[in-house]
Amino acid sequence: MNEIKIGSSIPPFTLADQNGNLFDINSVLGKKNLVIYFYPKDDSPGCTKEACSFRDQFEVFKEANAVIIGISGQSVKSHKEFAEKHRLSFTLLSDEGNKIRKKFGVPSDLLGLLPGRVTFIVDKMGKVIYIFNSQTQVTRHVDEALRILQALQ
Repeated sequence: MNEIKIGSSIPPFTLADQNGNLFDINSVLGKKNLVIYFYPKDDSPGCTKEACSFRDQFEVFKEANAVIIGISGQSVKSHKEFAEKHRLSFTLLSDEGNKIRKKFGVPSDLLGLLPGRVTFIVDKMGKVIYIFNSQTQVTRHVDEALRILQALQ
């Protein structure tokens, strides 16, 4: 399993979004800053809080020329229901089988029961400039991402 570190280029990937459309990361690489966050499960309390926090700061991320991308192993249908229920205004990608999670080297929690919660901040050149890993500090993922992106401007 590769582990992506600060300074690494992110691997190319294509996954289905919550609307069933294929999303190719190359369509935004080189044009926008990226906030790629891996989360355990749609509609669980922590993941809902994290997603709604990203939603609430959506305009601020947009001003920082950043695209928010949430990735977890649930189906397109699950992502669509999650996005509609909470009015999420950003891309959710379905990584069934966790292939992309493995490519990024996102660990499971200590007991191996829950997929990890890790946020990668990627600059316009496709290089990882910051990684935040915390299963429990869900809203800090948003705060840290904003702090890093605003420092770029």
